[in-house]
Amino acid sequence: MSQLYLLLGRAGLAFLFILSGVGRLAHYAAAQQSLEALGVPAALLPGLIVLEVGGGMAVLAGAFTRWVAAVLGALSLAAGVWFYGDFNDQNQFIQLSKHVAMAGGYLMLVATGAGAISVDAWRRSPPSLPPDDCVVCG
Repeated sequence: MSQLYLLLGRAGLAFLFILSGVGRLAHYAAAQQSLEALGVPAALLPGLIVLEVGGGMAVLAGAFTRWVAAVLGALSLAAGVWFYGDFNDQNQFIQLSKHVAMAGGYLMLVATGAGAISVDAWRRSPPSLPPDDCVVCG
């Protein structure tokens, strides 16, 4: 049952990044303006979209989970501090807290890995093929 929980946890964490990346892609011009208004060069937007969607899909599939989770956790924490670092503003503090919580979830994936229901687990032990001298195999 714990393997199913790992899969569901990965899906929850991945959902946030995939949704964000797809939203930025769907509203590209608005996303560029938002980034520039926050002091981030708009030239970084394509890379950000690839990181959000690609990283989210990798976490969902459980592929290269520890590395991708480390990157997405660091991105979450950095974005939280960069964009919501005004501790005197309650709304920004709430947003920062959410980013810290997401980074914590990603750190859990770094520690545990993706679990048995993942591409990582399949890559560690791919299905075995019958031996060459198998008589009944055809």
